Amino acid sequence: MSDIVGSIWWMVVALGVLVTFHEFGHYWVAKRCGVKVLRFSVGFGKPLWSRRDRHGTEFAIAAIPLGGYVKMLDEAEGDVPAADLPQAFNRKPVLQRIAIVAAGPIANLVLCVALLWAMFVIGRQDYSATVGQARGLAAKAGFVAGDRIQAVDGQTINTWGDALQAMTTAAMDRHDPQIVVSDRMGVEHTRSLSLTDLPPGFDQENVAGLAGFAWQHQLAPALVEKTQPGSPASKVLVAGDRITAVDGDPVRSFGDISPLVQKLGARGGAAMIEVERNGERLALDIQPVWWRDPDSGKEYWTLGIAPPAQLQPAAYDAKQQFGPLAAIPAAFRETGKLASGSLGMIRRMLTGQASIKNISGPITIAQVANATAKRGVDWFLYFLALLSLSLAIINLMPIPVLDGGHLLYYLIELVKGSPLSERAMATGQYVGLAMLASLMGLAFYNDIFRLVT
Repeated sequence: MSDIVGSIWWMVVALGVLVTFHEFGHYWVAKRCGVKVLRFSVGFGKPLWSRRDRHGTEFAIAAIPLGGYVKMLDEAEGDVPAADLPQAFNRKPVLQRIAIVAAGPIANLVLCVALLWAMFVIGRQDYSATVGQARGLAAKAGFVAGDRIQAVDGQTINTWGDALQAMTTAAMDRHDPQIVVSDRMGVEHTRSLSLTDLPPGFDQENVAGLAGFAWQHQLAPALVEKTQPGSPASKVLVAGDRITAVDGDPVRSFGDISPLVQKLGARGGAAMIEVERNGERLALDIQPVWWRDPDSGKEYWTLGIAPPAQLQPAAYDAKQQFGPLAAIPAAFRETGKLASGSLGMIRRMLTGQASIKNISGPITIAQVANATAKRGVDWFLYFLALLSLSLAIINLMPIPVLDGGHLLYYLIELVKGSPLSERAMATGQYVGLAMLASLMGLAFYNDIFRLVT
């Protein structure tokens, strides 16, 4: 399946699940409140499939899979037969209308918790926040290769994604986080990372890289792809060897080899290179030679080896998994953490601390859906949970035409004692449509800008 087809397919699957659950929340509460539901549609536009139940509700799947709706009997939509007036939405008490409108976002929150519970029971595999290389601000703060980040400003770090998010948040807030790490010996240290030294307008999508971090799982493994004919390595090493040490110094990635070879060449003489070959550990004598690159003119000591041209993903070294009971509070904690992060990002964008480039549209959603589906069920469940939570938060925003806008109208009615005038509500709808169109336009612009750049 190509990336384009896969992205479209998995986005349709994701939105289909989330929209169905969201609209079912509206539908279920409406039916419990005695409101007649005319149509339950997943998608917009012309129905591709539909059927009608014994209560007269039409269930449909429409052609445009970017949303859905529940159409209820309402006098605002047209004439209602006198016999059906008690089942009209607008005739219901305001608290019941509030419950019906709020049920959609609440359903998405419930789904978020359920999906995270399933993910934790299955177990989500990921990479630990282990430092592979430290330069710049990271090196200045004392970070070294092998450090494993345990906490940032008191927040427990389970994966490198947690570390990235915590660092990005601190950078946006212009704050120097206190980071607890355990070194290769298991000894804990607390280090202060000076993220306030990042320049104004820094790339908020690459905070860790700008701070000088390269993660262990991102480094090229110390595998020999091939050896140059006539080089020292051609007489000692073979393709597939994994180099583990040079002259007693450990090698953890291919990037570790060159500095050790320069050190060895400056010292002079032969040395021992340790490798893993077909499950065996070997110690072999080798001596680098001085080499001048004919293309660049640079001169350096070399063994004459090349890394793999195509790197395979590193093996996962972190896993979050709980039993069915323990996964329940874990799912609630993760939902709270994600909700806090999402609301915090919205606040930062409103105050200018976060870039509006962080707003993503359907193109990015489709790409992420495809990427997480490729990574496995655990990651796709996590993506669905995050998207479900985002759908709940967006729909609760007090923008007319969204659920949050309707809730605002009904809360005003609850305080005022009477509904808003039709003129005020119509004006609100136009304003809401303009705001929503602007937001969608920005999301599409960001998506296209990412593709182009």
